[in-house]
Amino acid sequence: MSVLVYTENWDGVFKKLSFELVSYATKVAEMIGTSVTAVSIGDVADDELNRLGTFGALKVIKVEGNTNLDNQVYTSILAEVAKAEDAKVVVISHNNTGKAIAPRLSVKLNAAVGAGLIKLPVSTNPFTVSKKVFSGKAKANVVLKTDVKILTLSQNSFEVIEKGGAATIETFAADVSDAKTVVKDVQKQTGKILLNDAEMVVSGGRGLKSADNWGVIEDLAEVLGAGTACSRPVSDEGWRPHEEHTGQTGKIIAPNLYIAAGISGAIQHMAGISSSKCIVAINNDADAPVFESSDYGIVGDAMKVLPALAEAIKEAKNK
Repeated sequence: MSVLVYTENWDGVFKKLSFELVSYATKVAEMIGTSVTAVSIGDVADDELNRLGTFGALKVIKVEGNTNLDNQVYTSILAEVAKAEDAKVVVISHNNTGKAIAPRLSVKLNAAVGAGLIKLPVSTNPFTVSKKVFSGKAKANVVLKTDVKILTLSQNSFEVIEKGGAATIETFAADVSDAKTVVKDVQKQTGKILLNDAEMVVSGGRGLKSADNWGVIEDLAEVLGAGTACSRPVSDEGWRPHEEHTGQTGKIIAPNLYIAAGISGAIQHMAGISSSKCIVAINNDADAPVFESSDYGIVGDAMKVLPALAEAIKEAKNK
């Protein structure tokens, strides 16, 4: 019996997200009295795989080779490994990949899914998880009654905990004969911080009035080393690309710092960023709903506040 955790890699390297998942899985394993087995799909060096042991993985199973970026293949591999390891809990990230894999894996393992979790299970007998519902306006305790449980963890919602251990590495030969997708070319975005990786995010809304005014967002983001985002109306207007849209119908993120400039704070937008560690709102409307969910608020013109804030940060860095 074990807790299985799927650790994604990016060009053979693990990011903080993977270590967060292993740390979470380790705590879950302690709660049910078992150990953690991590699964890595793709070509990753043993030195990199060994890093997973530092965060609590007792065993690392590597599945090498070209898996065609096919979620159906990933699901088949994880199902095979889960059965071989007699996994009672499977932990996956609540990102685009995890959202595609979890329901498929649920069918293959006849497992209940606790999706979008932000903390450890409330109880293991019965196995109960807590999650946000109604666009983050409420929380619900959900009992998972199946023998195998699948948990998807929201990014940046659990601390990375180094255990200082070591993991054994085993190679697994998976059957990928059911692969239906052929990837002929992969083009990756470069030159900017991706939203899902950003520890800090500067986001703009319709209050900026025009795409021509987006320089103040980008300037502050550059000073902070932050990613840039926007509300849905901004992406719908074509001011910014859709991959920057955060909210209930866009990307759901949880950075350490989220700066919302000229964003009113509609419930659909806040549902996508409410798990941020610190939210700073800048709006010239003192009654804007965004202030109700913010840790800090500045009532003022974003076109004046953002440049002043960027300049103050530059001065602080130069001291």
